[in-house]
Amino acid sequence: EDGQIVMEPGNPITGITYTGKPPRTNYEIELDAMLLEGNDFFVGLTMPVADSYISFIVGGWAGAVVGLSNIDDKDASENDTTKFMKFEENKWYKIRVRVEPEQIRCWINEKTVVNQDIKGKKIGIRPEVDLSTPLGLSAFQTKVAYKSIRIRELP
Repeated sequence: EDGQIVMEPGNPITGITYTGKPPRTNYEIELDAMLLEGNDFFVGLTMPVADSYISFIVGGWAGAVVGLSNIDDKDASENDTTKFMKFEENKWYKIRVRVEPEQIRCWINEKTVVNQDIKGKKIGIRPEVDLSTPLGLSAFQTKVAYKSIRIRELP
């Protein structure tokens, strides 16, 4: 719709999944996301990390949690990446994630929100987002719009 992917609220989760073969490391993903209605995560970006997957969560747990799910079996609300931010409805947020062999970095509107060393860490996802693998976007009981989704491999 007008160059955007608009997803209605799920019961409880809705999403889209890329069925191609994404890179497993040394890549960046960028997208613009807008919370249209709801109060939980509007970006659940699930992506490959070597031989596993991880999710970058934006607006989780009643709309404020940002972080990676899961690191050492702890989700975005309870690990070292946990941040609390306020998100407004009907406002575009630029999301960027970089996955490298020993580090994951995430930005919202060009501000670093995650800079996580993953060397020696157990990487995984919550079962609710299994359908988002190998690469996908999901939202929890939230109406959302996405646009300008890009993935690029890094040298």
